[in-house]
Amino acid sequence: MAIVRWEPFRELAALQNEMGRWMNQMTGAPLGGNGNGGSSTWLPAVDVWETEGELVLSFDLPGIPEDKIAVELDDNVLTVSGERERTQEHSSERFYRFERRFGTFSRGVTLPAGVNEDTIKAEYRDGVLEVRIPKPEEPKPKKIQIGTGQGAIEGKSTRK
Repeated sequence: MAIVRWEPFRELAALQNEMGRWMNQMTGAPLGGNGNGGSSTWLPAVDVWETEGELVLSFDLPGIPEDKIAVELDDNVLTVSGERERTQEHSSERFYRFERRFGTFSRGVTLPAGVNEDTIKAEYRDGVLEVRIPKPEEPKPKKIQIGTGQGAIEGKSTRK
């Protein structure tokens, strides 16, 4: 029997992806476009992992220019959004299947409390957006003095 480490961010990302697909099915919105030149909403794949000092998010965004991607942090939610446009080519070619998704997207990931937005770094290379978020410091318990003067008792935290 193998012991597998639980990775909550991977589980959260998978749940968000499945919920997005389920909502698209419920509303009748097609995944990846409607075939008539209009746009739709889609969700890019994201990998989330952690190192000793940071969380790393890697979004697959092939074919999207960097100026069409936005990364925002609001109330501990990191949101990556943008748009992939379908190129309209007029030719005599016949297309039988459209599988590449296009249109607008927005993907949010909740970050731990205490993340400093000034330390977040994002890099876009070869169709992959990698966002690195330094982990916040763990809050340390504070000692509180009880009473005043010589007979004061110093309280200690029982948390580790």
